[in-house]
Amino acid sequence: MIIGLTGGIGSGKTTVAKFFSEFDNVVVYIADLEAKKLMNSSVIIKDKLIKEFGEVSFVNQKINRKYISEIVFNDKQKLSVLNAIVHPEVKKHFQDFVELNAHKAYIIYENAILFESKSNLFCDFIITVYADVKTKIERVILRDSSTKEDVKSRMNNQWNDFKKIVQSNYIIYNENLDETKNQVNKIHNILTEKTYFI
Repeated sequence: MIIGLTGGIGSGKTTVAKFFSEFDNVVVYIADLEAKKLMNSSVIIKDKLIKEFGEVSFVNQKINRKYISEIVFNDKQKLSVLNAIVHPEVKKHFQDFVELNAHKAYIIYENAILFESKSNLFCDFIITVYADVKTKIERVILRDSSTKEDVKSRMNNQWNDFKKIVQSNYIIYNENLDETKNQVNKIHNILTEKTYFI
């Protein structure tokens, strides 16, 4: 069983994913983390990125994240091109991961752009992590040393929270860590029961 886990930037998806990873019968796949690894290791991705964004896309055999980020976060068309190059390879990688972990009760697939990339289509259930805009902006500024304007720009490239919430099976309100953990425990109990009926 595959459970999609998503939420806007700064909502605390990584924290929620960490809570789920603490269960012995659950395994977590962080799409963004795996995508970063693949961008450095996949010859297919590297060749396509160089063709699209130029030789400067890589420095010392490593992806030039700053260069590519500056392009795609100011140009939605270029962001779509980047996603079209990276996502198919991440999808293949994830399919291998699913096969390796078929014995688990369920797999958490954490992806900030779950709906935008249509990855929701292969998930059995979807969880959206929500926090208010002020909290999210404060978290990202603290985490990335970003400016408020940078954070808002990145938010504008993602679906708004309401659009995600109405298409989700479960919502985790992530403002207080103890409450968040309680919500994760409740959802885990429900999902573990559901595995017996699938």
